[in-house]
Amino acid sequence: MQLPLYQIDAFASRVFKGNPAAVVPLEKWLDDALLQNIAAENNLSETAFFVRRSDDYELRWFTPTLEIDLCGHATLASAWVLFHERGYRNEAVQFQTRSGPLMVSRRRDLLVLDFPARPPRKVKAPTGLALALGAEPAKVLAARDYLCVFESERQVRDLKPDFAALARLDRMVIATARSRDVDFVSRFFAPGHGVNEDPVTGSAHCTLVPYWAEQTGRHKLHALQVSARGGELFCELSKDRVLMAGHAVKYLEGRIEI
Repeated sequence: MQLPLYQIDAFASRVFKGNPAAVVPLEKWLDDALLQNIAAENNLSETAFFVRRSDDYELRWFTPTLEIDLCGHATLASAWVLFHERGYRNEAVQFQTRSGPLMVSRRRDLLVLDFPARPPRKVKAPTGLALALGAEPAKVLAARDYLCVFESERQVRDLKPDFAALARLDRMVIATARSRDVDFVSRFFAPGHGVNEDPVTGSAHCTLVPYWAEQTGRHKLHALQVSARGGELFCELSKDRVLMAGHAVKYLEGRIEI
């Protein structure tokens, strides 16, 4: 059996930046164990699989170790493949996912994700969080992930986490702070899910954007994820939805032999 494979750098305008995602279009769903093995073999933070239905697509995402419920950059990458490689001609595509329907639309040279907002609430910091991060956050909140707010961008950039310690926490971790150059910066750590640091994390912005919209009083926000590869997002809070726009570029195209 042969399967098409694309590797797309999402939230980037040139290769070797942003977050690489593998995208595997399917004619029909394969066994879950096989999907997980393909994701493990790809060894990227996420591999996306999609299957066409009558008017839309079913979409699933796998890390090297497990299936997840929401992924921004691999959704962006999947839409890019449909628009640029698979002949999809509409201006927007809808995906059916474990997090409900997700829309991706074209806006000139950008692709815009329409995701559910996940506003954080204040929580008591779990034991060992600051030690695992290597610095004490000013505030700790949580939605799906812990949101650790720092006083400065430099603190976020200088974090040197203990990934083994972070893996023992019950949630993934976002670190964030205001920035002079953009509205906010962030980093994202998920060692318990097979990804020590994710280069650019769309799903984290479902929490970051509501938080920073409240802090700044603005609904349109410019964000940078300051991982080693880096990524740029143009975000907007629209009621209970988060819109995230970014570029994407193809790194490779090939086929899987099974």
